[in-house]
Amino acid sequence: MPRALITGITGQDGLYLAELLNSKGYEVFGLIRGQNNPKFALVQETIPGITLLTGDLTDVSSLVRVLSIAQPDEVYNLGAISFVAYSWENASLTTDVTGKGVLNMLEATRLYAAGDVSKVRFYQASSSEMFGKVQQVPQREETLLWPRSPYGVAKVFGHYMTINYRESYGMHASSGILFNHESPRRGPEFVTRKISQAVARIKLGLQDEIVLGNLDAKRDWGFAGDYVEAMWLMLQQPEADDYVISTGETHSIEDLLEAAFDAAEIADWRKYVRQDPRFMRPAEVDLLIGDSAKAERVLGWKPKVSFKELVAMMVESDLAEQSAR
Repeated sequence: MPRALITGITGQDGLYLAELLNSKGYEVFGLIRGQNNPKFALVQETIPGITLLTGDLTDVSSLVRVLSIAQPDEVYNLGAISFVAYSWENASLTTDVTGKGVLNMLEATRLYAAGDVSKVRFYQASSSEMFGKVQQVPQREETLLWPRSPYGVAKVFGHYMTINYRESYGMHASSGILFNHESPRRGPEFVTRKISQAVARIKLGLQDEIVLGNLDAKRDWGFAGDYVEAMWLMLQQPEADDYVISTGETHSIEDLLEAAFDAAEIADWRKYVRQDPRFMRPAEVDLLIGDSAKAERVLGWKPKVSFKELVAMMVESDLAEQSAR
């Protein structure tokens, strides 16, 4: 039975990945921060049979201990402070966790391997936010990185550190440059879930409006459940490498609003949306659209869920959740 360790197990990607690995017969271990983590019970209920171990990406010794207990064949480093807007409020903490945390996990994995780098395969969750002020459309693995937030800068550090450990120590260390991926499990602070939740509440008469920032920003949105399969496929390859994972389509926030209100059968979304400068980013990423041709060619991976299907899935989930309250 193969064994896998997932950091960031409490996030949407961690849960979907754990479900996928569980279905493939893996023994799954999850790294969780703090003994009284409020999501501890949620993870155990969602993934029966998972083993949760306490540790911290800012503490190498705790990571070495967790690795020695889990003894994984595969390590998936998904842990990060992942809310971009927050990274301006606390750039230092974001750097420590999202950036230096990758170095700590790589070093702990190298020490765990004890000279036998073939012992474990490593996945790093890189991000399309690394492209920032995009220098090429669409964005590919070779596109120049120009991050526009402390989060993006931290992700660039982790991305290049993963490449460095691959080249310096021969580690099977791959990075997935994942474009925006969403699901009903997305946190309510993210704009996609903020919109789907608000639309559900408006439909049910529980809310009057949605307050947002920039409506023109364009993103390449896919379904998180599809994207975690790409993570797994990367670690099944004979050679480690980096891959863009995306749909190849771009949609604006306005497109997202239109799709969400359509899914709830509400006409004229503009009546319910108000813009507020407080929600504008200090430095905006205007257009993200990925070219995942390499992932399709090498991994045999393609997204299955369309943009409209994804938005409808999220709105329907939030309608059911709000109705049950």
